[in-house]
Amino acid sequence: MQHDTTSPRPYSRINLISGTRGVLADYPLRVALAPDTHAWMKESELEALKAKYVHPLWDKNGEAAKKAGGHGGMDFLMDLRLCHCLQHGLPLDIDVYDSALWSSVVELSERSVERDGKPVKVPDFTRGAWKIAEPLGIVTV
Repeated sequence: MQHDTTSPRPYSRINLISGTRGVLADYPLRVALAPDTHAWMKESELEALKAKYVHPLWDKNGEAAKKAGGHGGMDFLMDLRLCHCLQHGLPLDIDVYDSALWSSVVELSERSVERDGKPVKVPDFTRGAWKIAEPLGIVTV
Protein backbone atom coordinates (compact mmCIF):
# COMPACT_ATOMS: atom_id res chain seq x y z
CA MET A 1 0.00 0.00 0.00
CA GLN A 2 1.22 3.50 -0.76
CA HIS A 3 -0.02 6.77 0.69
CA ASP A 4 1.79 9.88 -0.46
CA THR A 5 0.47 13.39 -0.01
CA THR A 6 3.72 15.33 -0.08
CA SER A 7 5.82 14.27 -3.09
CA PRO A 8 5.89 16.83 -5.89
CA ARG A 9 3.54 15.32 -8.50
CA PRO A 10 0.14 15.96 -10.03
CA TYR A 11 -2.78 15.35 -7.70
CA SER A 12 -4.10 11.80 -7.77
CA ARG A 13 -6.55 9.75 -5.70
CA ILE A 14 -5.67 6.40 -7.19
CA ASN A 15 -6.47 3.64 -4.71
CA LEU A 16 -5.46 0.06 -5.42
CA ILE A 17 -6.05 -3.08 -3.40
CA SER A 18 -4.86 -6.33 -4.92
CA GLY A 19 -4.53 -9.90 -3.76
CA THR A 20 -4.47 -13.45 -4.98
CA ARG A 21 -8.22 -13.54 -5.74
CA GLY A 22 -8.81 -10.11 -7.18
CA VAL A 23 -8.08 -6.43 -7.51
CA LEU A 24 -9.96 -3.19 -6.79
CA ALA A 25 -8.91 0.12 -8.31
CA ASP A 26 -10.74 3.34 -7.53
CA TYR A 27 -11.29 6.67 -9.30
CA PRO A 28 -12.89 5.35 -11.39
CA LEU A 29 -14.02 2.20 -9.57
CA ARG A 30 -12.89 -1.00 -11.29
CA VAL A 31 -12.95 -4.56 -9.92
CA ALA A 32 -11.64 -7.88 -11.21
CA LEU A 33 -12.33 -11.04 -9.21
CA ALA A 34 -11.37 -14.69 -9.62
CA PRO A 35 -11.74 -16.57 -11.83
CA ASP A 36 -11.48 -13.66 -14.31
CA THR A 37 -8.81 -11.52 -12.67
CA HIS A 38 -7.38 -10.35 -16.01
CA ALA A 39 -10.41 -8.29 -17.01
CA TRP A 40 -12.40 -5.57 -15.26
CA MET A 41 -15.99 -6.46 -14.39
CA LYS A 42 -18.71 -5.32 -16.75
CA GLU A 43 -20.69 -2.32 -15.54
CA SER A 44 -23.76 -4.45 -14.71
CA GLU A 45 -21.68 -6.85 -12.57
CA LEU A 46 -20.00 -3.92 -10.82
CA GLU A 47 -23.35 -2.28 -10.02
CA ALA A 48 -24.64 -5.56 -8.53
CA LEU A 49 -21.47 -5.89 -6.43
CA LYS A 50 -21.79 -2.30 -5.17
CA ALA A 51 -25.44 -2.85 -4.26
CA LYS A 52 -24.61 -6.05 -2.38
CA TYR A 53 -21.87 -4.45 -0.27
CA VAL A 54 -23.18 -0.91 0.29
CA HIS A 55 -22.37 0.22 3.84
CA PRO A 56 -25.46 0.91 5.99
CA LEU A 57 -24.19 4.38 6.92
CA TRP A 58 -23.85 5.31 3.25
CA ASP A 59 -27.11 3.59 2.35
CA LYS A 60 -29.04 5.68 4.87
CA ASN A 61 -27.20 9.02 4.55
CA GLY A 62 -25.43 8.94 1.19
CA GLU A 63 -27.69 11.39 -0.62
CA ALA A 64 -27.38 14.01 2.13
CA ALA A 65 -23.62 13.39 2.22
CA LYS A 66 -23.26 13.96 -1.53
CA LYS A 67 -25.23 17.22 -1.28
CA ALA A 68 -23.06 18.45 1.61
CA GLY A 69 -19.93 17.65 -0.40
CA GLY A 70 -16.41 17.19 0.88
CA HIS A 71 -14.55 14.27 -0.71
CA GLY A 72 -17.67 12.90 -2.34
CA GLY A 73 -19.61 13.00 0.91
CA MET A 74 -17.13 11.14 3.11
CA ASP A 75 -16.31 14.22 5.20
CA PHE A 76 -20.01 14.57 6.02
CA LEU A 77 -20.35 10.89 6.94
CA MET A 78 -17.27 10.91 9.16
CA ASP A 79 -18.52 14.01 11.00
CA LEU A 80 -22.02 12.51 11.27
CA ARG A 81 -20.61 9.31 12.76
CA LEU A 82 -18.38 11.23 15.21
CA CYS A 83 -21.29 13.37 16.42
CA HIS A 84 -23.57 10.35 16.77
CA CYS A 85 -21.02 8.50 18.91
CA LEU A 86 -20.43 11.54 21.12
CA GLN A 87 -24.15 12.21 21.55
CA HIS A 88 -24.89 8.58 22.48
CA GLY A 89 -21.86 7.82 24.64
CA LEU A 90 -20.48 5.29 22.15
CA PRO A 91 -16.80 4.57 21.64
CA LEU A 92 -15.25 6.53 18.78
CA ASP A 93 -13.88 4.83 15.68
CA ILE A 94 -10.40 6.01 16.60
CA ASP A 95 -9.07 5.89 20.14
CA VAL A 96 -6.12 7.51 21.87
CA TYR A 97 -3.88 4.58 20.94
CA ASP A 98 -4.70 4.89 17.24
CA SER A 99 -4.15 8.64 17.50
CA ALA A 100 -0.73 8.11 19.07
CA LEU A 101 0.21 5.55 16.43
CA TRP A 102 -0.89 7.72 13.51
CA SER A 103 0.91 10.72 14.99
CA SER A 104 4.13 8.77 15.45
CA VAL A 105 4.63 8.19 11.72
CA VAL A 106 6.37 11.53 11.15
CA GLU A 107 8.77 11.09 14.08
CA LEU A 108 9.54 7.48 13.16
CA SER A 109 10.08 8.46 9.52
CA GLU A 110 12.57 11.14 10.58
CA ARG A 111 14.43 8.61 12.70
CA SER A 112 14.55 6.21 9.74
CA VAL A 113 15.88 8.96 7.45
CA GLU A 114 18.58 9.84 10.01
CA ARG A 115 19.66 6.18 9.82
CA ASP A 116 19.87 6.17 6.01
CA GLY A 117 16.43 4.60 5.59
CA LYS A 118 16.86 1.73 8.02
CA PRO A 119 13.64 0.36 9.52
CA VAL A 120 12.50 1.78 12.84
CA LYS A 121 10.43 -0.24 15.29
CA VAL A 122 6.91 1.10 15.73
CA PRO A 123 5.94 1.17 19.41
CA ASP A 124 2.90 -0.77 20.59
CA PHE A 125 1.13 2.05 22.40
CA THR A 126 -1.51 -0.40 23.68
CA ARG A 127 1.11 -2.63 25.38
CA GLY A 128 -0.56 -5.65 23.79
CA ALA A 129 -4.16 -4.68 24.56
CA TRP A 130 -4.99 -4.59 20.83
CA LYS A 131 -5.04 -8.40 20.96
CA ILE A 132 -8.15 -8.43 23.16
CA ALA A 133 -9.92 -5.26 21.96
CA GLU A 134 -13.57 -5.64 21.01
CA PRO A 135 -14.29 -4.89 17.36
CA LEU A 136 -16.44 -1.87 16.59
CA GLY A 137 -20.05 -2.60 15.69
CA ILE A 138 -21.69 -1.05 12.67
CA VAL A 139 -23.67 1.99 13.65
CA THR A 140 -26.21 3.42 11.27
CA VAL A 141 -26.79 7.04 12.14
